[in-house]
Amino acid sequence: VLLCESQGQKARFEELLSEAAPYLTIYVGNLHTGFTFNSTSARVALFNDHEIYNHYRRKRRYRRFKDVTPIKSVSALHTGDFIVHVDHGIGKYEGIEHLRVDGVSRDCLTLSYRGGDRVFVPVDQMDRVQKYASQEGSVPILNKLGTATWERVKERTKKEIFKMAAELVGLYAERKAKSGTSFSKDTSLHNALDASFPFQETRDQMQTIDEVKEDMEHTSPMDRLVCGDVGYGKTEVAVRAAFKAVADGKQVAILAPTTILAQQHYRTFQERMERLPVSVDVLSRFRTKKEQDAVVKRMETGQVDIAVGTHRLLSQDVKFRDLGLLVVDEEHRFGVRHKERLKEFKRLVDVLTLTATPIPRTLHMSLMGARDMSVIRTPPKDRLPITTEVLPFNEERIAEAILREIDRGGQVYFVHNRIQSMPAMVDFLKNLVPQVRFGMGHGKMPERQLEKVMMEFLEGKYDCLISTMIIESGLDIPTVNTLIVNRADCLGLAQLYQLRGRVGRSNLQAYAYLLIPGWKGLSKTAGRRLRAIEEYADLGSGFNISMRDMEIRGTGNLLGEQQHGHIVAIGYDLYCRLLDEAVGQIKGEETDPGIEPDLQVSVSAYISEEYIPDTDLKMQFYQRLGECKRTVEILAIEEELEDRFGKMPESTAALVDTIQVKILARQLKVSALRVGQTMMITLPKERMLTRKEVEELVGKSPLPLQFYLGDQARIEVELEGKGPAARLFCAKNVLQSLV
Repeated sequence: VLLCESQGQKARFEELLSEAAPYLTIYVGNLHTGFTFNSTSARVALFNDHEIYNHYRRKRRYRRFKDVTPIKSVSALHTGDFIVHVDHGIGKYEGIEHLRVDGVSRDCLTLSYRGGDRVFVPVDQMDRVQKYASQEGSVPILNKLGTATWERVKERTKKEIFKMAAELVGLYAERKAKSGTSFSKDTSLHNALDASFPFQETRDQMQTIDEVKEDMEHTSPMDRLVCGDVGYGKTEVAVRAAFKAVADGKQVAILAPTTILAQQHYRTFQERMERLPVSVDVLSRFRTKKEQDAVVKRMETGQVDIAVGTHRLLSQDVKFRDLGLLVVDEEHRFGVRHKERLKEFKRLVDVLTLTATPIPRTLHMSLMGARDMSVIRTPPKDRLPITTEVLPFNEERIAEAILREIDRGGQVYFVHNRIQSMPAMVDFLKNLVPQVRFGMGHGKMPERQLEKVMMEFLEGKYDCLISTMIIESGLDIPTVNTLIVNRADCLGLAQLYQLRGRVGRSNLQAYAYLLIPGWKGLSKTAGRRLRAIEEYADLGSGFNISMRDMEIRGTGNLLGEQQHGHIVAIGYDLYCRLLDEAVGQIKGEETDPGIEPDLQVSVSAYISEEYIPDTDLKMQFYQRLGECKRTVEILAIEEELEDRFGKMPESTAALVDTIQVKILARQLKVSALRVGQTMMITLPKERMLTRKEVEELVGKSPLPLQFYLGDQARIEVELEGKGPAARLFCAKNVLQSLV
């Protein structure tokens, strides 16, 4: 009997041991050790897959993953937020106002502009308004109504985006047209490597592995970007891709931005390839000149299958016998010269780029067809939210936090972002907890010395590392589960969020202590920032606040600094929308010229106070309804509303119908639509109806249609129903039948 950790392992063993099928039964399950049982009636030997591969883990042998809900991006509007209106530009959101005009009630968003001007936007036009998102700390200038400034900015940005998108799509098409190495399909050796992975793959990770392998089997060279947080399993994707290349007799180069990260990758690859006929070596400054020369020589003769290193790998003296795959970790952290060298590589071999910068879903969708991207969004199940506490500087609490972590066998990061006073802080902590071994690291230290400190900390020679912000984007050290940040009030929200992400990388509870001089002297902004980080302790919660900042940074990293300036000019959401249109246009897809139907509906449409009393929640639903592009999305929200709050009142049902009517009007490409006693549909001037089209429309409609075919074609329908809401419902049904 053989017990396997997962269905995937079971399938692999069934394939590997197919010849032993009559004597072997394979189940999914897990025991600590196997056993043999002998008796006169039966003889049984039971083994676990981890015993066959000799894969035991300290204490936690397996970290089980399950499909946790992926992270969602939230752009909830709050009073005082900056917004972007597609037609009017950047303004400020002042709240929701309930207006009654000509006997019709509706909720409107109040937007204020420069010079005290105000615009009221009915909630059924929510899609014209987005939250202005740019990097933290940048405050936009409000536009003035009635001037052409906004249109000029929008036009200029559109041109720049189009230019960049054309370049991206051109490069993509050029690469797809070239022929490169087509790697062979997986064999039992590949399956053995997959089965020796001591964790269970998440759904996203599995999909990414499949996409990478598919790219490698294709004739055109691969250039795929894999995005995912640290610890979400990107390295394993690289491991499997590397082995696929090595199995076909090719060499692999793994490029990391820092010596420490190169060292970490080297360990991982060595560990994973341990039982396979693969030679892994590292080329970094931790090696002497003599050792480096020996590695370079072995690479040239083909004795090294996988070479891990820093930008030293890109030096002119480094030559490969037959390079087949290049894996680049965090490409944006390399200099211009190195990026140029990378471009040369990209023309010749398959390239896999890994990044931990969050790539937003909108951008991912926009760039489909301009860049091959895989996004790993599913977090590991065992990850616990980090317990975060903001507290005034207190010797007792600091000592307690450090000692509690060390007592459970862990390590501590102490962030002190002032190099001048760092030695004094080290002395203070040594006096406070003399039994603890402290290391110190900051960016002004000689690089060799800094890397030595970091490596010693990684190897557990120090209990606590006192450092500046250099750890912000750094190592994956599962043993560090307590973070103490001194003067947290001086740091930005994204910085705090990223720092906090350095801990909590295992299944242990992690703690983050943000120290401040005291609550009294804090500025309002700092107080709000610290409360936000304390409040959003959940996994992936950063998407609610600072991830927006990092997404924008990520966009800058992915598309270049110049594009970053355009994002600041028009706001992130509108930028993504324009990029989406540009890519579609270049690829020759039929893009909607974006004629927004002029909709006039004489019915009270809003979510009443009685139905949803919570203003923020109501705003969320308004935003979600505004973002709907298809009828099926509306139906899902309608179902959710009824499930959570009961039967919809007439005004809310009318709002849902209004938005549905708007979507249908867009699909029919009408220029104006008025719903009252009758429904009047006005078509664009350039659209002339043919006799065949008229006959088709008449055949589809459940009610008689009247056509006026002058300069601008109009269609009129006499609506059925007693009140305005019933007539609106009738109009919706007629439009549905015409689509």
